[in-house]
Amino acid sequence: MSSEKNNEGKFPWGHDRRFNAYSNYFRKLYGARVQKVSIDAGFTCPNRDGSKGNGGCTYCNNDAFNPSYCSPEKSVTKQLEEGIRFHKWRYREANSYLAYFQAYSNTYATVETLKRLYEEALDYPGVIGLIIGTRPDCIDQQKLDYLKELSQKCYLAVEYGIESCYNKTLEKINRKHTFEDAEDAVRATAALGINT
Repeated sequence: MSSEKNNEGKFPWGHDRRFNAYSNYFRKLYGARVQKVSIDAGFTCPNRDGSKGNGGCTYCNNDAFNPSYCSPEKSVTKQLEEGIRFHKWRYREANSYLAYFQAYSNTYATVETLKRLYEEALDYPGVIGLIIGTRPDCIDQQKLDYLKELSQKCYLAVEYGIESCYNKTLEKINRKHTFEDAEDAVRATAALGINT
């Protein structure tokens, strides 16, 4: 997509800001504000549970960005209820929400577990889609096939934590995957038409 302005002084994304903010993207897509609501569904990570490493990456501290209403002890439904109430005072015009599976690696489970959690979120009133944060080494073809199915029913985006394009840096921060793993995951996901 070109980053040059058209004759009306607008960029291809329809306004004169040099970047296409996420909020503008959703406003254009849905005609109104869409708000992300974070969820901590109790996932872990292969770099924390011993299958690849222990302790996580050197900077791993999900409590630093997890909102107060997020807790894996609460159901997905309860977190959405509290999260929407939390965001209502600030984003009064938002009536549509994206369940944001954010903490740790949110594809690091069986497909059956993922279906149960994701579909619980999609059943909540006003939730129009999912954003799933994960690691590139926590995806496989079976999970991608399920995500493709989901993406045909609702908005879906997969956020891969890539962290660096340098394997030496990835090793230094104890990431336990390579940049090539990240390239493979992004290509495989995008090839299925899933927002990546």
